[in-house]
Amino acid sequence: MIATGEDFSVEPAESRRPFRALLDVGLIRTTTGNRIFGALKGALDGGLDIPHSDKRFAGFSKDSKQLDTDVHRKYIYGGHVAAYMGTLMEDEPEKYQTHFSRYIKKGVEPESIEELYKKVHAAIRADPCPKKTHKEPPKEHKRLCICDCY
Repeated sequence: MIATGEDFSVEPAESRRPFRALLDVGLIRTTTGNRIFGALKGALDGGLDIPHSDKRFAGFSKDSKQLDTDVHRKYIYGGHVAAYMGTLMEDEPEKYQTHFSRYIKKGVEPESIEELYKKVHAAIRADPCPKKTHKEPPKEHKRLCICDCY
């Protein structure tokens, strides 16, 4: 499934129902467009059944009481990051160099952010299992004691 920004709800099949979960935001402020609602949208698109309302998704208008799916899609694919990159690139080049140094090393430009996000989404869908990384065991610390307590 491709993320479009529209509300996606899993319909229960005849034999299996989707996994039902509840969103616990903890102490996070539930302002419209908060990142926790981006995580909620990802979980919904992933097939979880979570009771929710569109009111807190990025792109919801209080005046029209509707979700603008184009704005929501822009946030899903990093359009707000690309806009910030472009603004910093023009107005404050030094700050742009420090904030986006890893993007610059990888050759990521503001125009290519959406394609990068699409590649990441496709890679996650292809193999959603997390990869185990090999960590070096901690080094043995020498114990130094000036008394004969050992």
